[in-house]
Amino acid sequence: MPIILAIETSSELASCALLNSADGADTPVLTRESSGVRTHSQSVLPMVQELLRDAGIALADCDAIAFGAGPGSFTGVRTACGVAQGLAFGARKPVLPLVTLEAMAEACRARTGATDVLAVLDARMGEVYWAQYRWTGAWETVRAPALSAPGAVAPEAVDGLVACGNGFAAYPEAFANAPFAAGAHSDILPHAREFAVLGVAALAAGRAVPADEAQPLYLRNKVAYTSAERQAINAAKADAR
Repeated sequence: MPIILAIETSSELASCALLNSADGADTPVLTRESSGVRTHSQSVLPMVQELLRDAGIALADCDAIAFGAGPGSFTGVRTACGVAQGLAFGARKPVLPLVTLEAMAEACRARTGATDVLAVLDARMGEVYWAQYRWTGAWETVRAPALSAPGAVAPEAVDGLVACGNGFAAYPEAFANAPFAAGAHSDILPHAREFAVLGVAALAAGRAVPADEAQPLYLRNKVAYTSAERQAINAAKADAR
């Protein structure tokens, strides 16, 4: 099994994870997390350094760097992409851009055993990002990631559909009469732990790209990097050298 470093900053929770089966541990995914969107660009690199140090490996030992490409907050997905690119450039490693909503589906499956999952993430401004997935030994997309009003979320009707994501907590009135929202796991957010796990299959499937080809997944119009984001990217490049 490869060694995957994962970075996720698309929501209010920033996280990093390291999947490393080389040490023979029963639970090979090490994680770190930090809350507070404004501090994401400052917290990611220290978390990465701590994970590598605790695992006793160097960045050069990783096989790929995965990140939450979106959808999610503009600042968050750009920060994760930029830091992953910076680390990958310096270490000459490939990058795995992965979808946040699929990672939420994986977290929901791990918690509940569900094989049909609807993931709904708060997009602010009265909207949500959502997608529907089905597990058949790998995740298949039933409804592709979309941006819409909460009331426009329309999953395919299937028995055993389980919903997750903070979109349900953000807009409870909009989902009050939706059958698919009953029992939704609204505390599930994108987390680097799931990106590390999903990264194994993504790498084996040839979905890794060179660092300069990695792109965030925007469902709204993108804007320029902020000065703080540029500083995070430059710091990642310097740290990887």
